[in-house]
Amino acid sequence: MPHIQANGLQLYYESYGPQDGEAILLIMGLGAQMTTWQPEFYGRLADQGFRVILFDNRDVGLSEKLDHAGAPDLGAVVAAVREGKAPPVAYTLDDMAADAAGLLEALGIERAHIVGASMGGMIAQLVAANHPERTLSLTSIMSTTGNPDLPRAKPEAMAFLSNRGPDPRQDLEGFLQNAVASNKVMGSPAYPTDAAVVRANAQRNFERSFYPVGFQRHYAAITASPDRRPKLAKLNTPTVVIHGEADPLVPVEGGHDTAAHVPGAELVTIPGMGHDLPPAVHAQVADAILRAVERARVAV
Repeated sequence: MPHIQANGLQLYYESYGPQDGEAILLIMGLGAQMTTWQPEFYGRLADQGFRVILFDNRDVGLSEKLDHAGAPDLGAVVAAVREGKAPPVAYTLDDMAADAAGLLEALGIERAHIVGASMGGMIAQLVAANHPERTLSLTSIMSTTGNPDLPRAKPEAMAFLSNRGPDPRQDLEGFLQNAVASNKVMGSPAYPTDAAVVRANAQRNFERSFYPVGFQRHYAAITASPDRRPKLAKLNTPTVVIHGEADPLVPVEGGHDTAAHVPGAELVTIPGMGHDLPPAVHAQVADAILRAVERARVAV
């Protein structure tokens, strides 16, 4: 699939399923490439007759990198937020939501079902809030509202988020071992992923693109973006919120808070699911997305 100009950037995307099917846009999370979505998962949706669109967010994968922006000063970003000043960031989550909406426009898609995971869930929430004319339904997965009073990530999860491991260009084996160790902490305790699969995915994604400063700018965008609860409270969008009850990075309270602030939202919590989407939960997650789709069809 080609790159396409959207919101002033070159975004890489792929499309699966019938081109004339209702569109489902999948938005991936912090520093993660679109390849993090597993074919077995989005294939379930494409097999139902939907046009499923995946894309790399700005600053990751094969989409445009904002090299001119340099590395963010996260300390300065945090200080500015605390002082109520404009944070020194290259962009915010609102800009990334505009990318997603711009992608739909560039593809000639009037409206789509918006699905996001982790940071992608935050972006999906803002697509629904800022671009309702592009949104049929919203599914927010293992995400949160930006409420500063919610429980924080577990220290061991934050440790892996902060330390991305060795540079794979210099120490590939160390990088792959770190990916396995991170997955043991971040992943689903009830549905562990085989270490060989984790290693293969990590190496594939490294070979596709390795751009660690993009992760830093994504993190700065999250830090700089305000509490979304006021916007969520104004949504008139069929919404499903999905969260793992064993999520160590974005605790399940984030899902509860999201559902509580979106009028009429359905909350689905999954026992034993961490901060990933293991194959064992694909059917449950896909079914929840389809319930949001059905509610949107009824609302039309």
